[in-house]
Amino acid sequence: MLEQYEYILTPEEVSQILRIGMNRTYDLLKTNQIKAFREGRIWKIPKISVIEYIANRRTALSDSPQ
Repeated sequence: MLEQYEYILTPEEVSQILRIGMNRTYDLLKTNQIKAFREGRIWKIPKISVIEYIANRRTALSDSPQ
């Protein structure tokens, strides 16, 4: 999964991967729903954090009543 991406992602790449807008991406980062860190003004997002976010969302959706 996501083999074509480097170990550290940019917010733009996360937005593309999740197919969401940049505002939503920054919301996920700022609320720590996707674990990341900043160096100065630059967000550094470990690829594993995005994979974990996707897995958690998948679990939450499967656990919700239909």
